[in-house]
Amino acid sequence: MASTTKKMSLMQLTILVSVNMMGSGIIMLPTNMAQVGAISLLSWGVTAIGSMAIAYGFAQAGVFNQRPGGMAAYAEDAYGKPGYFVVFLLYFFSLAIGNVAIAISAVGYLAGFFPGMSATPIATCISVIGLIWLTTVANFGGPSITGKIGAVTVWGVIIPVAGLSVIGWFWFKSDIFMQAWNPKGLKLLEGMGSSIALTLWAFLGMESAAQNSDAVENPKRDVPLACLFGTLGAAVVYVLSTTVIQGIVPNAELAKSTGPFALAYARMFSPMVGQIIMALAILACLGSLLGWQFTIASTGKSAAEGRMFPAMFAKVNAMGAPVKGMIVLGIVQTLLALSTISPTLSEQFSALVNLAVVTNVIPYIVSLSALFVMMKSAKVEGSVYTRNVVIVVLGMGYSVFALYASGKDAVMGGMLVLGVVYIVWGFLANRFTGQLEGSAAPAAKV
Repeated sequence: MASTTKKMSLMQLTILVSVNMMGSGIIMLPTNMAQVGAISLLSWGVTAIGSMAIAYGFAQAGVFNQRPGGMAAYAEDAYGKPGYFVVFLLYFFSLAIGNVAIAISAVGYLAGFFPGMSATPIATCISVIGLIWLTTVANFGGPSITGKIGAVTVWGVIIPVAGLSVIGWFWFKSDIFMQAWNPKGLKLLEGMGSSIALTLWAFLGMESAAQNSDAVENPKRDVPLACLFGTLGAAVVYVLSTTVIQGIVPNAELAKSTGPFALAYARMFSPMVGQIIMALAILACLGSLLGWQFTIASTGKSAAEGRMFPAMFAKVNAMGAPVKGMIVLGIVQTLLALSTISPTLSEQFSALVNLAVVTNVIPYIVSLSALFVMMKSAKVEGSVYTRNVVIVVLGMGYSVFALYASGKDAVMGGMLVLGVVYIVWGFLANRFTGQLEGSAAPAAKV
């Protein structure tokens, strides 16, 4: 009997991809980009092309490899269990770092109501840590509430940001935009690369698109198209919203703001409307952080069940929440917040975003490179192989450039994290590889 389950159309999957990416990633970007000037908007063009190439690569990999694990499962096809573990744990750390950055975004908007929360670096750090633990404890109730909250609160960012992309042009002033274009006198290429890490941050999450391949009627056609169209749709909203805001709010004022979109709406309409937008942004950040806290804990649980993580991460309470793992992750994120204290909220946000991008981009490169092995194993047609190689190499090339553009401090931090990953793997490797019979070399005679 044929299945009567209704599957998603291409349009529905495309919207899902865009919504998954947008979330709270965009909410502090105008402030950070304004510190460079409107010339940083050129970064969007580079990132949009690179992100679409990466999204296409993941879509293709999802067609050839539909095992659980996403990027880690792709890497396993080329690098075995060590590749799986390295990609998994780097991505795991990037989620933890990203959660702290989301908490900083929430504090920035909360400061509009409670200025003391970001009055000093110590106050900002305490506020961030407070939000981390608030959303950690809130997840002890299990996944049923978390998913429902996140599905609603994400629109608190999407509606104001997408709305500004459309209606903001009625308040756009070209003279304000031109004054903001290049206040630091950067060269064209320097300006183009100035905000690569920040703009890529807004696209993180596109790697999850291929996970929905079993929910569409024709995954080989619809998943790649949805990845591309979804990424392109998000790119259009990002570019338009961050461009129009530079022509509404003077650059110096925007660069100091802790709630850039609320500030724009306040100038367009009234302070009251700005306050409403600020409240929506706070709800969206808290909902996003709540969802990501559960996601990272669930990721750790799955890894523990596969013997790649300490067993305590697999233990759940009566409501299905891996509480012990959540507590450990709360401690890790607290240490990250303490270790990245900066003079201003935006500087701390930038430091975390750059580190999150580095720890995310390395798994991108490793897992995308495995597509070559997948295609050879699947014996794809020569023309398909060539097309995919060209696009994926473009995506990996962009990823390498993103590493460079993240700055030496972020790359150093990423390498330290990678070092920790290999130390952990050293203790786990024998679970999966064992010792080959007869492989031990005889003791040398002296």
